[in-house]
Amino acid sequence: MDSIRCIKDKKIMSWAFYDWANSSFATSVMAAFFPIFFKTYWSVNTDAGVSSSRLAFSIGTASFIVAILAPILGAIADQVNAKKRFLLFFLSMGVISTGALSFLSHGEWQYAVFLYALGTIGFSGSNIFYDALLLFISDKKDIDFVSAFGFSAGYLGGGLLFLIQALMVLYPNFFGLADKTEAVKISFIIVAIWWAIFAIPLFLFVPEAKKETEDSFFTSMGKGFSRLKKTFSKIKRLKMTFLFLAAYWFYIDGVDTIIRLGGDFALDIGISQETLLGCFLLVQFVAFPCTLLYINFFEKRWGAKNGILAAIGIYICITIWGYFVETEMQFWIMSAGIGAIQGGIQSLSRSFFSKLIPHNSPTEFFGFYNMLGKFAAVFGPFIYGITRALTESPRQSILSIIILFILGGVLLYFVDEEKGIKAAQALAEE
Repeated sequence: MDSIRCIKDKKIMSWAFYDWANSSFATSVMAAFFPIFFKTYWSVNTDAGVSSSRLAFSIGTASFIVAILAPILGAIADQVNAKKRFLLFFLSMGVISTGALSFLSHGEWQYAVFLYALGTIGFSGSNIFYDALLLFISDKKDIDFVSAFGFSAGYLGGGLLFLIQALMVLYPNFFGLADKTEAVKISFIIVAIWWAIFAIPLFLFVPEAKKETEDSFFTSMGKGFSRLKKTFSKIKRLKMTFLFLAAYWFYIDGVDTIIRLGGDFALDIGISQETLLGCFLLVQFVAFPCTLLYINFFEKRWGAKNGILAAIGIYICITIWGYFVETEMQFWIMSAGIGAIQGGIQSLSRSFFSKLIPHNSPTEFFGFYNMLGKFAAVFGPFIYGITRALTESPRQSILSIIILFILGGVLLYFVDEEKGIKAAQALAEE
């Protein structure tokens, strides 16, 4: 499948538009404006180390909540015709809490943390059901490309919106705004609107496999918990799937930590806000083409597993580079490297995992996939925050993340894809 065929396929385009929609939260809120605004507005006049630790611990707490909810929600959703309904619930939570950030006043960091946590839960929770819908719109032979196409659409959409917002912050008077503070506050509202509007095609045109009989919500909840226990047993039987999830647990934690705390790190080492905004834009627009190029270059020639291993190796180099960054030009180079592989490792991980699970219960397995990813994101920010508090060095904090990539790479090396696919097929046929 190529991009032209994706564009012509209404259900694939509608599915990818959700990535376009919610990437505005990942880019503008998670990566850019929230960390900057938290340090300079909501947690102003606070020691930089204390501010960084507050931010890291709030991210970790939100991720912990998502980790607990993810497998339960996935199991429940598979009992009812409710994937899109659950997605709508978490989408609404994310949209409302993101918009509400605009109304917080100077110094209200506690409320900012609370709303950010709700927004993160909405963002991550909706992705559980969004990921599961991938299997309903794509054939197995095209799933790698369609997954990458979704991530690419996200980087492009998130990047275009962030470009406008960055210009608003840099030139507020041109847009009729009083100052940078007003520009950032309005940006939160714009993200909420963008996220809601571009999610609409998914609900209209993306199909969802229907069960012949549908239980009530409370009945399905009971069955969901029961099925959750069975899913634990299934994963134990799928040794390669279990091993991949363990590897993913570590390396995606490193990726998420860099995404969510990279802005805080940059400010602490003296990178200007203007340069930081420019680097965020660079990451988005480099990631858009590189996600598809990465798939074509690695997956088609050496396979998804080797593509992920290569990306982990590059992330290790980037983490070491971050420790030694001194100039803004060096930070630009590091940002370009992140943009080149960020989408590739995320997309290949999602599509690689989809090959290692039974085709008749995707949501419950993607619930575990998201649970491990988000549960790991508890530890990454905590590692960063604790290191920051103990050493008072942002450079030591960013370097501490390297252990997550090393552990993830070692475990992934021992995953046998062929054995994993056969085991998943056999389990589905039982």
